[in-house]
Amino acid sequence: MQKILFILNESPYGSEKSFNALRFAVNLQEEHGKEVDIKVFCFSDSVLSGLVGQNPNEGSNVQQVMEILIAQGAEVKLCTSCTKARGLFEAKLIDGVTRGTLDDVSNWTLWADKVINF
Repeated sequence: MQKILFILNESPYGSEKSFNALRFAVNLQEEHGKEVDIKVFCFSDSVLSGLVGQNPNEGSNVQQVMEILIAQGAEVKLCTSCTKARGLFEAKLIDGVTRGTLDDVSNWTLWADKVINF
């Protein structure tokens, strides 16, 4: 089984990097579900990807893609320091999303066969 860690840094709606990372992860699980184990860690403005209530006027809905990914079994954490810095520590998170620390992402990096950064 391939263990893959996705590290996101970009805002979900400032560019398409976070959306594309999540789409890529969903596709890997859909096409190779029993062959991959996926974890996602969000730093910086990508922590917005894990918030409930996203309602873009048009285009991609990162919350929906995140919910699909979690339903497929991926583990997702948002950087605690990053959520605090943005005043989002008390914000409601998508079901299945938790806050994490540098220790978490460090452990996940050692766990992973591949680390993909967006």
